[in-house]
Amino acid sequence: MPAKIKAFTISCILTVLIVSCDSKSVFDAYNSLPNNWHKDDVMSFTFDAPDTLNAYNLYVNLRNNNDYQYNNLFLITSLQYPNGKTFIDTLEYKMAAPDGKLLGTGFTDVKENKLWYKGYKAPFMFKEKGTYTVEIQQAMRKFGDVDGVETLEGVTEVGFRVEKN
Repeated sequence: MPAKIKAFTISCILTVLIVSCDSKSVFDAYNSLPNNWHKDDVMSFTFDAPDTLNAYNLYVNLRNNNDYQYNNLFLITSLQYPNGKTFIDTLEYKMAAPDGKLLGTGFTDVKENKLWYKGYKAPFMFKEKGTYTVEIQQAMRKFGDVDGVETLEGVTEVGFRVEKN
């Protein structure tokens, strides 16, 4: 087997092993966007509660690139419980340093941000067995404008993650 093929095969195997060793993950999904997020586009994630005994951390995951023009991000989130009760939050996240450099991880112009949703102040526990739905919508506004930013440029993917605490 030529050295290039052998090296490629080994790197593929290592990548699969590293990705599959994420023992904390209970649910992890992404919705792709065409490099922008329209204000009416609601990202929806449906999953079953892992249990009602243990604590979990819930995250909004966001991938953005250099087309993202803001130093923060406002989101409207809703968490619907199996019984139909829904909790709605408006959240703000810092997305850039004071010098304008985008925060997040990544070596290229695409940055991945793991943003706390639930579990950071107090442990989050699923109170009911069954199916939960999380919806996420961008709620950005330009300073002084009443109307929201219609299309938020630079957002390529929005995800949701549930991890064991």
